[in-house]
Amino acid sequence: MADAAAATGNQAFADAAAAAKQLSYNPSNDELLKLYGYFKQGTVGDNTTDRPGMFDLQGKAKWDAWTANKGLSKEDAQAKYIEFVKALQAK
Repeated sequence: MADAAAATGNQAFADAAAAAKQLSYNPSNDELLKLYGYFKQGTVGDNTTDRPGMFDLQGKAKWDAWTANKGLSKEDAQAKYIEFVKALQAK
């Protein structure tokens, strides 16, 4: 994950990705999905893949989290990711 963040050229985003792995508590599933959605949007852009099948619950949740950010620019998604990591660190 940190390699993909570093590849964006945004050092603050790469730092936030590293910090997200070292939070002082375990984030909830909803928080993790929100992080995932912002991260994927910030590194890849809009989700153009097919939604996983009905038995792939984790895959569908991740797909939905990423797709929820459709239309958000990579830069805006990175900024939201950084803000959210800072909010999680403050908990």
